[in-house]
Parts: sequence; structure tokens; C-alpha cells
Amino acid sequence: MHPARPSFLAPETAIAKLVRGKLKAHFAQKRPDLIIPDSVWSTPWVVRITRWGEGKDAVLRYLARYVFRIAITNSRIVGFDERSVSFRYKHRQSRRWRTCTLTGEEFMRRFLQHVLPKGLHKVRYFGLWHPSKRCAASNVRLLLSMERARHLPPQSIANTQRSGGGSDQSSAPAERVCPNCGLGHLVLVRKLLPKQPQAP
Repeated sequence: MHPARPSFLAPETAIAKLVRGKLKAHFAQKRPDLIIPDSVWSTPWVVRITRWGEGKDAVLRYLARYVFRIAITNSRIVGFDERSVSFRYKHRQSRRWRTCTLTGEEFMRRFLQHVLPKGLHKVRYFGLWHPSKRCAASNVRLLLSMERARHLPPQSIANTQRSGGGSDQSSAPAERVCPNCGLGHLVLVRKLLPKQPQAP
């Protein structure tokens, strides 16, 4: 036996089989009405395991590459004619740019594999992120800001005067205590101005 490399996580072949089996079981449970060809589950899947960092920022950078980018940009197409298309691509192992030339039909076939069928979207918004829940999301943000303000150390003009603080304390803005409960603090979110009459 040989010790694994520090960057080694798991065999990619085993991970590919696991992902394929998990997805097949998920479809069978959630969408038994879908008819998926048997060749999908018998064909070997390719799973690429690459370290992209840690934390939410690393996840966002990784997903943004697939959500907001197209299959190929115009700058990578170096030439074309009536029969073929030449474009640049980055070789994964060597990390160097190379040039590939394909026929027009093959280029379009590969490009259209990245085009979603009609009715499907790259990103679907659920819960508070759905456009119909904008009002609820705004209320959540307001409640969160109020919760943060509630845990701030209470400061008021009366306390400042009793403590005999200097000019630096008296110049600090005092928080507005809620007149109803006496515990919460009022947080300015925005000012609501009266609507101006508009001409028809």
C-alpha cells in the first residue's frame, strides 16, 4: 500500500458511480413519471473533483462559472470559414491554451448541448428568493436589522449625562428606544415620502 497524496479525496470512478446511483434513486422517488433511457444509467459518468477553496465565497465563485457564463465566448473563436470553426481552449492537465478545429456541424452540436430545452431555466428561485416573495423578504431583512440593533449596548443621552462623559461621548448619536416596549431600539430603514401627483 502507498499513502495517498494530501490533495487526494476519493477515487473519481467510485464517486461517479455513487453520484449516478444517488441521482437515479432521487428521480425514481421524486419523479417516477419521467421516462429516462437505460443508457443514461449504464454509460460511465465523468466526475471531476477539484478544490475550489472553503466557505461560501468559494462556492459562489464555483457556481457563478456555470450559472452566468455561456458555453464559449467570441474571444475564444480564432477563425471560421464555410466548413470549419477554430477556437481556443485550456487543457486541464497542462493548464495551457490550445487550438481545436471542428466542422461547423460538430461545433454546433457541441454548442447546443449547453442550451437548455424550452421551459427550463438555469436558476430557479424558491422560498424567499422567489419574485412573488419580495415583500416577505423585505420584512425578514427588517426583522434581522432590528434583532441586531436589539443586541447593541444601550446608549442614551440620559446615560451619557449621568456618567459625566466627555465631549466624545456626548457627540455620539443616541439610540431611539421603542416607546411601546422600552426594550427594542428603533432603526431607520428609509423615509416614506408622500407620492407626488402625476399627470395622466
